Amino acid sequence: MATLFSQTQRRPPLLRQAIKIRRHRVRDLQEALPHRAQEIEPTSHHLSPEERALLYEEALYTVLYRLGQPEPTHVGESSELLRYLQEAFRMEPREHEQMLRQVQELEKPIFCLKATVKQAKGILGKDVSGFSDPYCLLGIEQGVGVPGDSPGLQPRQKAVVKHTIPEEQIHRTQVITQTLNPVWDETFILEFEDISNASFRLDMWDMDTVESVRQKLGELTDLHGLRRIFKEVRKDKGQDDFLGNVVLRLQDLHCREDQWYPLEPCTETYPDRGQCHLQFQFIHKRVAARVPRGHPAGSTSWNGLLSPQAATVLFLHSTQKDLSDFHQSMAQWLAYSRLYQSLEFPSSCLLYPITSIEYQWIQGRLKAEQLEELAASFSSLLAYGLSLIRRFRSVFPLSVSDSPARLQSLLRVLVQMCKMKAFAELCPERVSAHGGMLEAGKALLNLVQDIIGDLHQCQRTWSKIFHNVLKIDLFSMAFLELQWLVAKRVQDHIAVVSGTMTPEMGENLFQLYVSLKELYQLGLVLSERDGVLALDGFHHWFQPAIPSWLQKTYSVALERVQRSVQMDELVPLGELTKHSTSAVDLSTCFAQISHTAQQLDWPDPEEAFMITVKFVEDTCRLALVYCSLIKARARELSAGQKDQGQAANMLCVVVNDMEQLRLVIGKLPTQLAWEALEQRVGAVLEQGQLQNTLHAQLQGALAGLGHEIRTGVRTLAEQLEVGIAKHIWKLVGIKESVLPEDAVLPLMKFLEVKLCYMNTNLVQENFSSLLTLLWTHTLTVLAEVAASQRSCPLASSRLKIALQNLEICFYAEGCGLPPEALRTATFQALQRDLELQAASSRELIQKYFCSRIQQQAETTDEELGAVTVKASYRASEQKLHVELLSASSLLPLDSNGSSDPFVQLTLEPRHEFPELAPRETQKHKKDLHPLFDETFEFLVPAEPCQKDGACLLLTVLDHDTLGADDLEGEAFLPLCSVPGLTGTVEPGDVPQTRLPLTYPAPNGDPILQLLESRKGDREAQVFVRLRRQRAKQASQHAPWPGR
Repeated sequence: MATLFSQTQRRPPLLRQAIKIRRHRVRDLQEALPHRAQEIEPTSHHLSPEERALLYEEALYTVLYRLGQPEPTHVGESSELLRYLQEAFRMEPREHEQMLRQVQELEKPIFCLKATVKQAKGILGKDVSGFSDPYCLLGIEQGVGVPGDSPGLQPRQKAVVKHTIPEEQIHRTQVITQTLNPVWDETFILEFEDISNASFRLDMWDMDTVESVRQKLGELTDLHGLRRIFKEVRKDKGQDDFLGNVVLRLQDLHCREDQWYPLEPCTETYPDRGQCHLQFQFIHKRVAARVPRGHPAGSTSWNGLLSPQAATVLFLHSTQKDLSDFHQSMAQWLAYSRLYQSLEFPSSCLLYPITSIEYQWIQGRLKAEQLEELAASFSSLLAYGLSLIRRFRSVFPLSVSDSPARLQSLLRVLVQMCKMKAFAELCPERVSAHGGMLEAGKALLNLVQDIIGDLHQCQRTWSKIFHNVLKIDLFSMAFLELQWLVAKRVQDHIAVVSGTMTPEMGENLFQLYVSLKELYQLGLVLSERDGVLALDGFHHWFQPAIPSWLQKTYSVALERVQRSVQMDELVPLGELTKHSTSAVDLSTCFAQISHTAQQLDWPDPEEAFMITVKFVEDTCRLALVYCSLIKARARELSAGQKDQGQAANMLCVVVNDMEQLRLVIGKLPTQLAWEALEQRVGAVLEQGQLQNTLHAQLQGALAGLGHEIRTGVRTLAEQLEVGIAKHIWKLVGIKESVLPEDAVLPLMKFLEVKLCYMNTNLVQENFSSLLTLLWTHTLTVLAEVAASQRSCPLASSRLKIALQNLEICFYAEGCGLPPEALRTATFQALQRDLELQAASSRELIQKYFCSRIQQQAETTDEELGAVTVKASYRASEQKLHVELLSASSLLPLDSNGSSDPFVQLTLEPRHEFPELAPRETQKHKKDLHPLFDETFEFLVPAEPCQKDGACLLLTVLDHDTLGADDLEGEAFLPLCSVPGLTGTVEPGDVPQTRLPLTYPAPNGDPILQLLESRKGDREAQVFVRLRRQRAKQASQHAPWPGR
């Protein structure tokens, strides 16, 4: 019958019994070594025939009666394990077969399943209150195996535990009231006979007690609760509600299992019933008797690693005997420490069992003989290690390359062993001679704390009684007497220990200092009333210990930082907390440093300032050490990983950890009370010394952290920049039939996925920095691609739309970069260039005339001369009426100091007025101020005249008989400003318009350069040729100074 795990009793493993046979051989090594160097003969690691027979029997028994599916790294075939055991023990085939038959004839063990019901979550709420009172029924059902079923969970079963398993074999957990996430953590031992046809069954029920309707209505919270009341009316009183079950075949379980299993329903109602956390372990409740047997000796060297077969056998043995991790570590230590004294293998193999024993050490867990055995192993290994160290020149010669590493490993093992609590308790004679002074310090500390407690009690109670009855101030009398005695004892103790200040003594003195501070605070009123106290200036007694305190604080913090980073898996703590565990540990570590500084609170202002400087220096140094360690940890975890996403995750966490560290470092002035310190040291230090020292240290650390953060963000940005550049370059290679809006979709989807990912994994400050870097790089790539596609309007149109969408993406409705960070000078220049490049040739020509009209409006001087015109539009006739009145102050372009001017009138752009030929005035001989007084009419609709860039171009030329005409200048009259064009009313008196003459830009117009690059566009080339001709003519007749 199964029993609770807490009541089981197990025999010690035969492996341990075999080792104990030779315990007397180890005890001889416990005697102290002589002071002179001498060699110690190590104990042989070979076993006696009786021990070897016991071990071989135990190993065979373990393999023959193994249970559960094999672990992934273990050997699955029992035949292979038996062959390995035969080879490892060097057994002859005949001896092996004989021993195997003997073991098979032994009584089989009682097979047990150790089942632990840990907890459940998300179960159904069956009570009126919306909760349940869950408990579990569990047991082993024998004879229900189905060979064809798939492993794992069985199909839904309508049968329940109470109907399928005998009542005496059913076990029940406690009832957890009013919860949907119960926690039991109860362990049961369930026996079974045949694993092939046995199943584990667990049913979860809601305990229902008989309650009145009045009580249930009092628990009613919603309509669902009311529905439950009506449902319960139809049930029998006290009938429990079914919550779900778990059915598992034992043959599908591993030796150890720890999983969440879904609770299956009996029917299709409420299929999602939550999950149950279960742990399983196959164990043996009884083992066979031992058979003594001999065996020849084994090997003489080992590399410290177990083969898969050996690891499988040991795992099965520890599982079947239900050995705890502590007892496994102790057995490993006893075997390895003994083996190390006769067999050469890496001493680093001893570190793991030492660490495990120290972590789980509780002296009461071991029996007296086990404590004796462990103490013997400590003394034996220490004696053997010291003998090797005395002969280190010959044992670890420099001629062998790995000798320094082996010696260092041995020293580390011995030091770690001597620091163990187990070593200190079991081997007290090995403790250092400083133990007496340390114990005296602890006793003095306890004395002071007891005095403080008594004085508090006296002040609260006894002093009031004595004062009310006898008018005696008992507290003052007691304090004055006790503080004198304490001062004398403390001074004597410090005088003794000051020459041998170990870290343990320093820590004891710090606690003593804190207690004396509390004691002194009790007598401040007496000091003001009665004068000098014996404890006045007590802090001076502890000055020699200050360096030890500061070094201890830094060492403990550094060790904690190193340990936290080494254990950090670089995974965010939660959805809202994006840094990892080491950042939290670091914050706690810095808080502990601040707490130590507050406890110290050194009274002397100048010395307090120096102590604070040291605290700040150590804190800043720890911050930079943490940055180096966390980056190294990220490289270690990322090494060999093919998943680049996982490496990016870790880098995000590293950057977030550094950002969290920067926030913590920024709180140092508050945590260390700089403002109060500045007020205290104001009369001692020079003006600005605190600012120049503490703030300079802090700013230096923050600058270093900022650099590390920027470097990490830069690395993340570089990973994304490659994909951004790739998608941007792909834009120009997509088929012409694809719309620009569709062409940019791959780029935007890529950014959406990546930026959402980064926003999820980075804190806001680092995400904004990343966006800034990506935006700058994106603009650079767009500018490069745009420069290569100047002659392709389609590609430029796609780039233009991409830029618009990218601006929206990086703005992210106010959650990304602000507008001022987006619309930089580079962005605006790129936007202007893409506007031009994406335009058609006619749109560019139109833009060109818009710019010349703007130039005309901004020109006020008449350095080149001017023309006077009157223009109006007659809507009824659809005619543009132009009167060219005169020109004045023209440039003399002929050799005789004069010119022969005439004016050419054209409506521009030409593609808007294709049927209107240019008009010309008459030519005037040798006249710099000609009066034309000529009228021209253009038959043209009003619509093209109202478009942007539509203008009347007045080109003033100097007529040359033998050569080409020279350019005097150009004037542009915007048609949209002509009277009568925008209304239906005919214009009346038309005003004159005086237009200064202008020249084309001497350095070339960007629009003309863009048009010129479109070699296949005839219209663009004709326009550019005419404009270049005008620019050439202008450059030949530039006005000279003083005209």
